[in-house]
Amino acid sequence: MTDEPFPSTPSFRLEGRRALVTGAGRGIGRAAAVALADAGAHVTLCARTVREIEEVAAAIRKRGSDADVLALDITDVDLFRKAIEARKAYEIFVNNAGTNRPNPLLEVSAEDFDVVMNLNVRAAYFAAQSVVRRMIEAGVRGSVINMSSQMGHVGGPNRTLYCASKWAMEGFSKAMALDLAPHGIRVNTLCPTFIETPMTRPFFENTAFKQAVLSKIKLGRLGTVEDLMGAIVFLASDASALMTGASLVVDGGWTAE
Repeated sequence: MTDEPFPSTPSFRLEGRRALVTGAGRGIGRAAAVALADAGAHVTLCARTVREIEEVAAAIRKRGSDADVLALDITDVDLFRKAIEARKAYEIFVNNAGTNRPNPLLEVSAEDFDVVMNLNVRAAYFAAQSVVRRMIEAGVRGSVINMSSQMGHVGGPNRTLYCASKWAMEGFSKAMALDLAPHGIRVNTLCPTFIETPMTRPFFENTAFKQAVLSKIKLGRLGTVEDLMGAIVFLASDASALMTGASLVVDGGWTAE
């Protein structure tokens, strides 16, 4: 009989932890909030559209979990910072709010550039800064999940702008992980393939585009928000306690080639 201690599986449960999800009114953000609440976390849903996040929060509470809302535009970095300073520290932050304006390189306007980079890079960066500053002040160890993309690892036609924003997120996430490791705060990215959501669904009405996407996803189907929910709970929980500065790619094999 070996003297080696018998291993126990780390818990995926999140009872007693507070989670904040941006862009939580629909799509991936909505699914992230539900997944974290189902795992036992108290979830704050943040977005500009009050009605959407209130409806999701009410549905979560109806399922027996805890949820509240924070209605604001995270591109207003000062307003977001003040809101976080006024709240109890969060242990989990899903930095999900983002956008895309796909166009060929020669058709990308300065306005497109500013809108995408302002939300996907500037707002995401300073939102994370505000949340982790509050964590450090409270002596909280936690997990930041920056919602990136497979396009933060490869290129794609008509995606110069989106790729630029997600490659930037991949870079600042790795550097954040180094700065925050001494505080016990982990920073990782989640990198989905094309996920069918209200934002992406109109793109798939173009049959040629949909077929081009499916030809790159080796498992032969579009992603769903459910495909990401387990990954979000994993990155938020003790099950990923030794992961930081990493990218969890959920892409059906797109980037394996």
